[in-house]
Amino acid sequence: MPALSPTMTAGNIGTWQKKVGDSVAPGDVLVEIETDKAQMDFEFQEEGVLAKILKEAGEKDVAVGNPIAVMVEEGEDVSAFESFTLEDAGGEKQPPAQAPKEEASQSSEPPDTGSKTAPSTLGKDAKEESSPEPEAQESESESTGERLQTSLEREPKASPAAKALALEKGVPITQVKGTGPKGQITKQDVEKFKPSGATASPSASPATAASFEDIPASSMRKTIANRLVQSMNQNPHYFVASTLSVSKLLKLRQALNASAAGKYKLSLNDFFVKACAVACLKVPAVNSSWREQDGQVMIRQHNTVDVSVAVATPVGLMTPIVRGVEGLGLESISAQIKDLGKRARDGKLKPEEYQGGTFTISNMGMNSAVERFTAVINPPQAGILAVGTTKKVATPVETEEGTTMEWDDQIIVTGSFDHKVVDGAVGGEWIKEFKKVVENPLEMLL
Repeated sequence: MPALSPTMTAGNIGTWQKKVGDSVAPGDVLVEIETDKAQMDFEFQEEGVLAKILKEAGEKDVAVGNPIAVMVEEGEDVSAFESFTLEDAGGEKQPPAQAPKEEASQSSEPPDTGSKTAPSTLGKDAKEESSPEPEAQESESESTGERLQTSLEREPKASPAAKALALEKGVPITQVKGTGPKGQITKQDVEKFKPSGATASPSASPATAASFEDIPASSMRKTIANRLVQSMNQNPHYFVASTLSVSKLLKLRQALNASAAGKYKLSLNDFFVKACAVACLKVPAVNSSWREQDGQVMIRQHNTVDVSVAVATPVGLMTPIVRGVEGLGLESISAQIKDLGKRARDGKLKPEEYQGGTFTISNMGMNSAVERFTAVINPPQAGILAVGTTKKVATPVETEEGTTMEWDDQIIVTGSFDHKVVDGAVGGEWIKEFKKVVENPLEMLL
């Protein structure tokens, strides 16, 4: 099992792209590996022939370094490995216990920087204070006399694509019957699933019938929960909100798109990402992060603006990064956001594409019901901007004939800042600069 991210300790086997007997060339995709953040292609870097698959599709929590297949040189006898087993390959080790698994996707900082703000590997520090384990034996249920199942055994076998589709469609995957290898639930099984009219047993009375469904938390959901709790506990948030007029910006966007000849289609969010970079350059204290390293405490002020863009995916929130926004044009920003967003939803992002941002933007403007909201800071960053939807507001305008009312397109933005790094007045100054460039969008050209 390869380590496909800096903190990966175990992974799930997805779909094998090669069959036993197939030749493999450098760069060929051998198998899909699902980490707790994404489903990634494992590209083999040597020539050879796949002689034996030791871990079938759907196997869960395979520790990094454990054998998953046997490769031989071209021309060797593949049939000699027909009865080859995992034990013949040296057996397997269990993945290290973690509580919970930690990966740096929700962090904007790689885990190996030595900083206390980087994601920690909790295995060494999270030893439970408990009595020594009894001798290994199979526990039995007192009520049925059968062997107690682990949580992994209770979880149904399903392909990563089937899990993502079930989450997206709200299908209870525990009720889906698998038709794949060894009963694995496939994407087609989820698409064909039809809920049964009565799921409770006939003997169950209304008083005892379950009125809820327990959905196991995915590894990604545990990681997100842990990172957000850590952010709220360790970063003293404060919030600064402002109402912005976007009438001029909408007219500029319309004019640019009209002259694009189909080469690009700019969104409001593309302009907001650029405006964030302009404001961060004018108020660099916000483009900073709190660091604790080797007993030293420092505030690191970044020279480039790398904007993390929040993307909702079927399995949770991800924040891919547009790097060096201060030096990019709107067309390039738009293209990168579209590409990163698509690959984030498909689970195809590389770790370096969601680690290392200096500021984050979260836009819920596509939901017309959301006027404003507050966002949680993405550590170790010091700020995040929450953008609401556009509303038409009647505003008074003074003319020679008196006061008249005109319709103005307005939007409410709310900045969340880490008070350890950014003082209140500085956060207010950043919002002021952001408002200035959005309401006078031609300043982006300066």
